[in-house]
Amino acid sequence: MNQSSAGHLLRLIRTGRATTRGELQRVTGLSRSTVGGRLDQLFRAGWVRESAGDPVEAPTGGRPAVRLRFDTQHAVVLCADLETRHARAALLDLGGTVLAEYSGALLINQGPDEVIERLAQWFALLLEKADVPLDAVCGIGLAVPGPVDARLGQVVQPPMMPGWDRHPIVETMRRAFTAQVGARAAEIPVLVENDANLMAYAEQREGYPDCSAFLLLKVSTGIGAGMVVDGEMYRGFDGAAGDIGHIRLGDHPDALCRCGSYGCLAAVASGRALAEQLTAAGVPTASGSGVREQLTVGQPDALRLARDAGRLVGGVLATVVTLLNPGVLVIAGDLAGPPFLTGVRESLYQRAMPRTTAYLQVVTSRLGERAGLTGAAAMVVESLYAPDRADRRLADMP
Repeated sequence: MNQSSAGHLLRLIRTGRATTRGELQRVTGLSRSTVGGRLDQLFRAGWVRESAGDPVEAPTGGRPAVRLRFDTQHAVVLCADLETRHARAALLDLGGTVLAEYSGALLINQGPDEVIERLAQWFALLLEKADVPLDAVCGIGLAVPGPVDARLGQVVQPPMMPGWDRHPIVETMRRAFTAQVGARAAEIPVLVENDANLMAYAEQREGYPDCSAFLLLKVSTGIGAGMVVDGEMYRGFDGAAGDIGHIRLGDHPDALCRCGSYGCLAAVASGRALAEQLTAAGVPTASGSGVREQLTVGQPDALRLARDAGRLVGGVLATVVTLLNPGVLVIAGDLAGPPFLTGVRESLYQRAMPRTTAYLQVVTSRLGERAGLTGAAAMVVESLYAPDRADRRLADMP
């Protein structure tokens, strides 16, 4: 990568490492004229703007330096967060501010073609609702409840997404969106990622930017973990990292999981598992969101089962925490409330070595239901404005 390129300067501006012309010169070692030329490229693209500095920055009475800022309103991102029975879509600016939002029932087991067609319809409605032209859309981000090979933009052997295995999601999304809004949609980049990964990415950036090892556990219909290491999502070799719901428990050999195996953690401690247990106890509950409703009203069986599930999950997390040594563990999803969190803490702190938990913060989500959307938008922005890709985009501009 050309360390003196306009894309490199953009990264310095976006991350706050250098926000004046003088700082850019000092950090890069470039001359004033070269920095000026690179900035002209960014100004013409509409990606960077100048604004007056804070008078406090010039306490001696001199004129404050003009600040350079990434213009988060020069384009928008369309994002969707898919659950097993529900989905949420939003139009966001490049800073993650939601401009329009839509949510509704959407069954993941209806298959990729039908689900993606519905999402394309929602996206078209969001643009109309916010009165935003299609030309302003720079990318589409999708959060899905299954393992994703990010290189291909495909889910791979997803237990909770029947019919989606290695489906060409990117191409299907472009076709469906093109059918809704016109040919320009075929040129829009589409990125796909696991929902827990994106939630972790959003939560780390929003609340714990200095945490170099960050872990998020999502417990809803299934159980999955997302990890952020040194500011980047950790996906593993081919996207399978974090699928801890399918770690097998030796003392539950008869629990059949959706993946076809017996004894998986998700088969006994997920929202789906607790819904089945509540129904068997005479409290009809259809899903993880139904369990959340029972917990909200303080249903005794739901409270007990959630705490028990937390203990089981905490036992598995003891191994994960020992391996990763995170500074923060966020509990998110339908079961992320006091009973489940209490159970996690009881088991985790009992089984993990004190050295690995001495400074560990175990907390609940800050972003709540918007974490997946926020993470999807951040993923698109980080991809499209990364130095090498930004330089290619600038070169293609007239």
